Amino acid sequence: MSHANPSLPTAPSYDYIIAGAGGAGLSLLHYLLASPILSNKKILVIDQSLRKTNDRTWCFWEMGDHEFESLVQHRWDAISIHAGSFSKELATTPFSYKMIQGIDFYNYIITAAKLKPNVHWVEAAISNMAEIVSDNIDKEVLVKWEGGFAQGKKVFTSILPFQMNSLASATKYDAINLPVNKMPFLWQHFKGRTVSFNQPVFNSKVARLMDFNVPQHGATAFMYLLPINEMQALVEYTLFSEQILEIPMYDRVLNDYLAKHYPDCVYTIAHEEIGAIPMTHQSFSNFEAPIYSIGALGLAIKASTGYAFQFIQQQCKNIVVQLEQGATIQTNVHNTRHRFYDAVLLHVLFYHKMEGAEIFKRIFAKNKAATVFKFLSNTSTIFEDIQIMRSLPTPIFLPAAIAVLCRRA
Repeated sequence: MSHANPSLPTAPSYDYIIAGAGGAGLSLLHYLLASPILSNKKILVIDQSLRKTNDRTWCFWEMGDHEFESLVQHRWDAISIHAGSFSKELATTPFSYKMIQGIDFYNYIITAAKLKPNVHWVEAAISNMAEIVSDNIDKEVLVKWEGGFAQGKKVFTSILPFQMNSLASATKYDAINLPVNKMPFLWQHFKGRTVSFNQPVFNSKVARLMDFNVPQHGATAFMYLLPINEMQALVEYTLFSEQILEIPMYDRVLNDYLAKHYPDCVYTIAHEEIGAIPMTHQSFSNFEAPIYSIGALGLAIKASTGYAFQFIQQQCKNIVVQLEQGATIQTNVHNTRHRFYDAVLLHVLFYHKMEGAEIFKRIFAKNKAATVFKFLSNTSTIFEDIQIMRSLPTPIFLPAAIAVLCRRA
């Protein structure tokens, strides 16, 4: 962030500028417009391109219904875990595991917001964000793009230094930044297909959350299979590792997996998605008020799993409440206790102290799915945390916990 001359240029002025119209930016816009106090504030949304394709699928678990329940494509009340000879199906009650298509989410929010005269849109790449000082000594931000500029009292940005739906972009970021990274950093990288078979092959009531019986490539790797109905499913090869694979390697594993589990069955590929999600507590920005980082840029992603949707929703809701109350904006959405647990698990995975397949197998083998979901949702009690910890070997995880504490000291 640079600092501009104290005098303000003549520029359109906004209460809030949302930089990035992805999941986080649009979620914040949704909650701002739903607020009885803030809904009439002047808002600018700027992104290089508004989402017009289904570039991702969000999945999450929760109890009851939520803000975007009408967008849920499918839900599951049971999951299965597979690792070697271990295979277990677990009821998720009182949780449900839910799926939302990215394009449905984008269209829902953009369509409603475009009816609001106080919301303005710019499709352009931001070239600079500079802190300025207005006549009344309040800090504001001048946002520039090719062909235009605007100033805002507060800017909320989710624009990362890489694109999560581009493996090439993640690999380029790796080469430049990770050699100097002081914290464990893994990518959750994946390629998924929505496949449609010519006959019933799936149990649409059970989500195959993790099948570790796939090539590991020196990482934590699993197949993720979400049946939408008896003939269609999202099948995704996912890895937690430092290095991104070449695209043909994902395709090879997907092809082999489908051929092995559904021999002599014919399928077509209706949709493909690919991406890389950062699993880390490493910050990607050094912005200060009145510029705030949200979404993945604001570390809303859970570092140990890559899950983000529900944490982004909570982060954006918190911000709106703080704006309504005139409070200091705090974007951190993960409590200290669960951040510590995430850091310990990342340490174990990053330094290869224990195979990820064995870790998750033990956790799901010895606990109810609901307990695990609460733990991974940062809503577990200390007693439930202890239950999870007893599933894992102390000689491995205690030294990892000490190493994390020493690194923080």
